[in-house]
Amino acid sequence: MTTLVQKPIVSTSPIGIDLNKLPSPCYAVDEVKLQRNQDIIQSIMDRSGANIILALKSFAMWSSFPQLKNTLRGTTASSLNEALLARETFGGEVHVYGVAYSDNEIDELLAIATHITFNTLSQWERFKPGVMSHPRNIKCGLRINPEYSEVEKEIYNPCRPGSRFGITATQLEGADLSGISGLHFHSMCQQNADTLERTLEHVEVNFGEYLAGMEWLNMGGGHHITKENYDTDLLCSLVKRFRSTYGLQVILEPGEAIALDTGYLVSTVLDVFEDKVILNTSATAHMPDVLEMPYRPEIIGAGHPHEKTYTYLLGGLSCLSGDDIGSWSFDHPLSVGDKLIFTDMAQYSMVKNTNFNGINLPSIVLFNSTSGTVKARKDFAYLDYKDRLA
Repeated sequence: MTTLVQKPIVSTSPIGIDLNKLPSPCYAVDEVKLQRNQDIIQSIMDRSGANIILALKSFAMWSSFPQLKNTLRGTTASSLNEALLARETFGGEVHVYGVAYSDNEIDELLAIATHITFNTLSQWERFKPGVMSHPRNIKCGLRINPEYSEVEKEIYNPCRPGSRFGITATQLEGADLSGISGLHFHSMCQQNADTLERTLEHVEVNFGEYLAGMEWLNMGGGHHITKENYDTDLLCSLVKRFRSTYGLQVILEPGEAIALDTGYLVSTVLDVFEDKVILNTSATAHMPDVLEMPYRPEIIGAGHPHEKTYTYLLGGLSCLSGDDIGSWSFDHPLSVGDKLIFTDMAQYSMVKNTNFNGINLPSIVLFNSTSGTVKARKDFAYLDYKDRLA
């Protein structure tokens, strides 16, 4: 969501910190709002007995980890780099799931992971000897495909026909599961507990015969736990039922829910011509989900097109013709130097942004809206772009 701040900047900031303290563009994450989400997560763990960990694929802002690890038991990584970051900056449990592992990374992963999940039986069979002979006691799991999902956008649907994610019940029949201590499914995206309830019905029908022999069940991510009106009571009852029925440790690995509504993208107007505005940011480079999902972010103080007096199409810096962020309306005409603040920009932003066209990456800022202080800051420059290339 985006916020408009008219010049001059007033002392009462719309996000709880003097915007003069923030570079532009920047991702600014509020640790006060992170704590609000942590409190919800802690309550769910206390009530249900679930083990909740952070999915780094959504939010990997490691300057916030000293705060997050007060609540979360660990992290889940989808690559060697994420696993290394988890070990170095977070600690605790390091869960790893990869669509496929290569020979040159599996040994390093086995030295890091507490849990490692294999996507196919062929991957498990290939690496089983090395895993079982490893001196560390690593808990191994298989990703299952419940062949049920309520995710509407096909690009995000892990159970769509022909999906490369997970093992179906038919494929699992007759498999030797010695050495496997857990099962993992992930079939949700920004959904409530009622979706999980219906998904678990399919999990039990298709894989119920295996659950009683397992130590743990990872229910993946996509649980919008910290979203307003999320049914935490239903979630807790589902977790408790699976724990008591099958004697399982239940693991949830949300990413978006950890950082939901905690961050902003602060941008500046560079040019205004007719009804078009160019910002010092980019949809394709800095907020790719705007084009990929697609979705319309919000801006503080702005409305839908023609809701307010002045309507503008906001465009990014890149040469991509479709680098349009969207249209918003404002109470006052925009001018060069105005600050626009997009909301809910912590998740799937820093982890997915690019240097397309050599556009600089936004700075990263951790701040506290109660004290108005900047807690951590990372700036990017030419060498960050150059060092990615050869």
